[in-house]
Amino acid sequence: MDIQHNLNLIHQKIETACKEAKRNQNTVKLLAVSKTKPISSILSAYQAGQIAFGENYVQEGVEKIQYFESQGINLEWHFIGPLQSNKTRLVAEHFDWMQTLDRAKIADRLNEQRPTNKAPLNVLIQINISDEESKSGIQPEEMLTLAKHIENLPHLCLRGLMAIPAPTDKIAEQETVFRKMSDLFEQLKQALPNQQIDTLSMGMTDDMPSAIKCGSTMVRIGTAIFGARDYSK
Repeated sequence: MDIQHNLNLIHQKIETACKEAKRNQNTVKLLAVSKTKPISSILSAYQAGQIAFGENYVQEGVEKIQYFESQGINLEWHFIGPLQSNKTRLVAEHFDWMQTLDRAKIADRLNEQRPTNKAPLNVLIQINISDEESKSGIQPEEMLTLAKHIENLPHLCLRGLMAIPAPTDKIAEQETVFRKMSDLFEQLKQALPNQQIDTLSMGMTDDMPSAIKCGSTMVRIGTAIFGARDYSK
């Protein structure tokens, strides 16, 4: 597995998608989804220039964060999985970003548990844009209520929105959903002009070009960087 080669390919694809969308490549950030992947793979990605990593499982993520901190390697860690209220302290204490915020109760706990010697925790509101019962996230019409709640929490910094649309290989369907997210992102910016709303996290390995075309500022790529995941461990 040549992780540096894979990262180069992804950056080329991001560059191509940005050119087609008439966007600057620097407006799209790559988040390497490293869940279930060993520290050695993350180290290879870091040595190839990757700084931001996404983890879905709290305990696994914290162990990786602590390892790299012990080595003096400063990475940016995003929590991108569903979060139970009994695990909020670990996210508040260790991660830099929490991308899947969908309840005021979780926001309150993260705010209370964020160490005061750390910068506010960057958070994204997760929208259940495809209205799937199996997916986390709030309904679009609930977005502003939650956003205004977060605005009053001093240890959280609301940065934007995140979505995991229902998978489809039909480009038109991908773009329809992503455009809905883009519209919500603009609504959020207008509603909270004093907040640093700059991040629209959408697009994965199979739908990244459509996401970039529709305004994504952060794509979450795992398999195309690290290879298929092994869940048997």
